[in-house]
Amino acid sequence: GKCTTDHISMAGPWLKYKGHIENISNNTLIGAVNDANGKENCVENVLTGQDDTVPETAKYYQSNGVKWIIIGDRNYGEGSAREQAALQPRYLGGIAVITRSLARIHETNLKKQGILAMTFAVDSDYDRIQSGDSVSICGLQSFAVGKPMQLIVKKRSGEILQPILLNHSFSKEQIEWFKAGSALNMLRQNVNDRSNL
Repeated sequence: GKCTTDHISMAGPWLKYKGHIENISNNTLIGAVNDANGKENCVENVLTGQDDTVPETAKYYQSNGVKWIIIGDRNYGEGSAREQAALQPRYLGGIAVITRSLARIHETNLKKQGILAMTFAVDSDYDRIQSGDSVSICGLQSFAVGKPMQLIVKKRSGEILQPILLNHSFSKEQIEWFKAGSALNMLRQNVNDRSNL
């Protein structure tokens, strides 16, 4: 369903933590509705089998070396240009956002944070993925402008679905941001390279 920047990174009292990434990350996706159970801020931790909040589940995955992604519906990230809505998932170990469509400003913010921002080439593929599925993104070794990637989905039953085609709008420079881990990391590398001349 609908997932604005306010669903991803709540405003209100949380904004007092705007400059403290660890604290503000405790509100990551707490307003988003989980399609598997219809609840806000309640997801299954697939490693423990227990339900928990999104931030606590993300922290658990991160502490156990498990990368995670966000699957979103249409116009994901619409609303304000709140950069924390892209920074927080990255801070908690999120590596990709795959949706039916992305709000333009949020898409750019995700790219700046080194997060893969992609859309389903076939809109109905969104319905093929469920909470608890394991996924792999194929095509990162040959990541290039205009070149689609594939999502490999393994269901809990062990069934592996036919590859799902993913589109992206990364420019050459934005691909370099991703490879560096973020736009800021790339800037730091460029400054270090210049100072070593």
